This record gives sequence, structure tokens and C-alpha cells, in this order.
Amino acid sequence: MEPVIEVGGLTARADGALLLDGVDLTVRAGGVTALVGPSGSGKTTLALALLGETASGVRLRGSVRVAGVDVVGEEGPTRAARDVRGRVVSYMPQHPAHALNPARRIGSVLTELARLHRPDGTDGSGGTDGSGDSGGTGRAGGAGGGRSAAGREHAAGALRAAGLPDDPCFRRRFPHQFSGGQRQRVALAQVLACGPSVLVLDEPSTGLDTVARLRLADRLTRLAADGYALLLLSHDHDLVRAVAARTVTLDRGRVAAAGPTPEVLPAPAAPPPPVAATAPVRPSGAVLEARGLTAWLHAGRRGEVLRDVAVRVPEGGCTAVVGPSGSGKTVLARCLAGLHERHRGHLAFRGEPLPVLRRRTARQIRGVQYVWQEVRGSFDERRTVLEQVARTAVRLRGLTPREAERQARAVWERLGLSAEHTARHAASLSGGELQRAALSRALLAEPGVLICDEITTALDSVSTELVTAEITRLREESDTAVLWIGHDLALVERLADDLVVLDSGGVVDSGDSRTVLGAPRSETTRLLLRSRHLGTAGPAALEPVPPGVQRKEHLQP
Repeated sequence: MEPVIEVGGLTARADGALLLDGVDLTVRAGGVTALVGPSGSGKTTLALALLGETASGVRLRGSVRVAGVDVVGEEGPTRAARDVRGRVVSYMPQHPAHALNPARRIGSVLTELARLHRPDGTDGSGGTDGSGDSGGTGRAGGAGGGRSAAGREHAAGALRAAGLPDDPCFRRRFPHQFSGGQRQRVALAQVLACGPSVLVLDEPSTGLDTVARLRLADRLTRLAADGYALLLLSHDHDLVRAVAARTVTLDRGRVAAAGPTPEVLPAPAAPPPPVAATAPVRPSGAVLEARGLTAWLHAGRRGEVLRDVAVRVPEGGCTAVVGPSGSGKTVLARCLAGLHERHRGHLAFRGEPLPVLRRRTARQIRGVQYVWQEVRGSFDERRTVLEQVARTAVRLRGLTPREAERQARAVWERLGLSAEHTARHAASLSGGELQRAALSRALLAEPGVLICDEITTALDSVSTELVTAEITRLREESDTAVLWIGHDLALVERLADDLVVLDSGGVVDSGDSRTVLGAPRSETTRLLLRSRHLGTAGPAALEPVPPGVQRKEHLQP
């Protein structure tokens, strides 16, 4: 079959840095091609180029053709690029916050996307999508009503294909009412609602628990079988091995390897069994503690998301919290960080009551630092990232700007960020680089407790090792307590002394991490453990789709 995506000699420059250097890439319909590489290697820059788009200040040169349309030429993006966006090629960004409109219900957005980009859609007038947002007069009669009904059906099918319910109640929700993993799937549904033939997915497994990740692999395989051309950008090599027939590795903007996935990413050796070592004796007192914590989303205590949760983190210890997407892990973290105010129960830091953030003392703010999953929006685009990282030590520890910057550079380097990154703004850093910058910012406060919410999902394996090494060093040298929220059970086994498993807002398992994982009491824990291994069987054999056969409309999972 003819390639759907053809990239030749693509070069990208920004702020004097070479982001892409003569990249060649081919993607065919009916299969998954993976793009892997370290954080900052140029994967997202290449993905955006397929739409004829760039981040601010990035200049493109070379050739990009999508479905026979010249999207990028020697003078940069072409005017024809706008004709392929959405209708032919759709892009799902790494962090769904960049794709979801916080002011609109998801159902209205999905229906509008289907109307705008699908040939059988409408011009946006008439009908309602069942989410409570009107697309015009609200009447469903005549041809306009029929087209509106088609848009609603496409929206419902996109939700089902993304592994989400398609009932009216679900479609009426706003993005902030979902967990990180659920927002990831809503963003995927938005991409599918456009009816494209090419899907560019940037880290689609971010924020997904092991069960949801296994289902994602099945969905991607089905989409490829339905005739889609998929370009998968991912640090999740197990997911890549499970779904991608071909893999391209980028390193410093250049193609370092390309070929069949088993050759480019051979299966790793089985990890050695955990060493039976005695955990170090730590003080019994908790630095951070929650008891009887119940939280809700809406006024009047409606929309309960946590129910009678208890968690404690001892000095120098690490307590991990795991559970399915939507189980309440991030709400727990936000309650402890003082950001979620609709809750009741007892919160304490070093034995003293811990109020909401706006009422905390400087000592409490410095003592409890929170690093969340989607950090790009927390950086000011007008100042360099290093300046913002260093400011934490100025404001919370009283250091001079020069000393704060010196310490910031030291932490920066231990996390694998180079001196070149210090002068950059947030827009010119990758998601993984910004994630490490956010961690540096929290560490500059020298906190007593560090709350880490999925901080390694945007990182490659080397960067993940640097992050975990820094956290281990802090625990050993400074007795920093860590609350670790994540879906990577292998990391949990390595880092955590204690483990809490959440499901539907309640604790279903808790105790010593080895005991919980070795002899789980709940079906939730057992299901997470059964679903953790992915990619051993390789991609499913996919028959090429005959020319002219339109199978991509079958969106049911």
C-alpha cells in the first residue's frame, strides 16, 4: 500500500538549537508505527509537523506529505496544511489539559468536532448533543436534525472506542470532573470524533492504570485493523512492543534506528526476583497523615470521590498509592496539598492540623510540596524555567537569587538536564524536561514531605532512573518523606515501604508493600497485578486493508 505519511529531510530549529536534523519517516495505513526516544529528542516536534504546526519560534524545512497533500515544504508549513487537520490527520497531545476545553461539557465538544470534520456533519447549526449545550435552535427536524443525529452518534461511537461510557450523564461532565487517566481517554475520543484516517498519539498511556493500559493496547490494535494509520509516540516500550509492527528511534533530533519493532526494541530480560532485605527501621511517627478523609466535587457534599480514607507517611519513608484511573488518587494528593477544599477528616503535618493551602503558614507550605502530572501550565512563558525553579528557594528559604540559582543548577544536573536548558522558556522544553524542572522546583524548598503524582509518566527509562535516584538520596540523606502516586507497579515495588490501594474512592488494600503485592486481599489489587505485563506477544498480525474499503467508521471496542 502507498504510504499515508511521508517525511523527507525534515529539519527544525528554535532559539539556535537544532531540534530535528534531516528526519525521514514513512507510515502506512492499517498498522501502528512507533516513535521512541529520550525526552527532548524531537518526537513531539515531528508529530506537530505532520499537521503543519510548530511550537512558538520553531522553523521547519524539508518535506512532509500526508495523504498526498504537501503539509511542509522548503519554506515551512504550507497553506494546504489546514485542509488535512482534523479531517485527515488528528493529533492527541501528551497532556490532555492542552486538548480539553475546561469551560465546555465533553459531549458538546465531541459532537461539534464530528460536525466540523466529517463529510456527513453539519455546519454547526441545529440540534443538541444531549449534553445540555445547544448547537443552535435545539430543533431536530429536517435534514439538519438528521445530520445532528449523525454527529451525536459519531460522538457516542468515539467515546465507546476510547473505552468510555456514552450515556448522557457522562457527556454532560466537564474535563475537571475526570481523573487524569479518564481525561486521556476523553482526548482520544476527541481525536476519533473527527473521523481522520491518520492518528498521531503522543504518550496515550499517560495516567492509565495497568488494566486501562492493557485495554488501550487492544483498542489501538483494533483501530489499526479498521484501516487507520497510527503514529504512536511513547516512552512505554512494553506498549510499543504490544501494538507496533515498526519502530523509529529518535536521538537528539536524528533517526538513530528504524525497523521491525522486535529488532529495534528487543524484549528485555526478566527482572531478577526482589532481594529479601530488611527494611530500615524508621520512626513510628507520621510526618504526613490523613484519617477519615472524605472528599466531594460539588457543593452540598455531592459527587463523593473519597470515602473514609486513611494514609500516613513516616519520616524518611515512602508510601505509595495505586488504583484504577478515577479511583481518587489525585483528589487525595490535592487534599493533602491543600488544593482541594471540599473535604472533611483529619489532616496533619508533623502532628499539627493541616489546613487548606490559602490558610497554611510558610513553614507548612515549604514542608509539604506537591509535584503533579500536567505541569506545563504552571510555568510562566515570559521567564526562563531555571529562574522560576530558583525562585522557590528565594521565597521559601530566604536564599539570595545567586545562591538559589546555584542550587537549582545542581539539582537540575542531577536530574539529567543540561546547561543548555537553563536559558530556555517552557515552550521550548519537552514534557519530560518540564516534569523534571517541576520536580526541581519542589526540591528547592527542601520539604519534609514530597507528594509525587505520576511524575515519571512523561519520562524515558534513563530519566526515570535519575528521578528515582534523587528521591532515594533525599530519603536517605535528609529523611524526606515521600507519598508516591503511580501506576507503574515495578517502581512501586522498588520505592515504597507501605502501599495503599484505592478503588471507587475507598481503601481496598493497605499495609507493607511486599505483603500487599505478594498476598493481595482485594480483587482490585489482583486485577492490577494480572494486567501489569504487556508486550510479550508482540503486535497482532494485521492484514492490509484493501484500497477503497472504509473500515475506520467501526468504532465500537
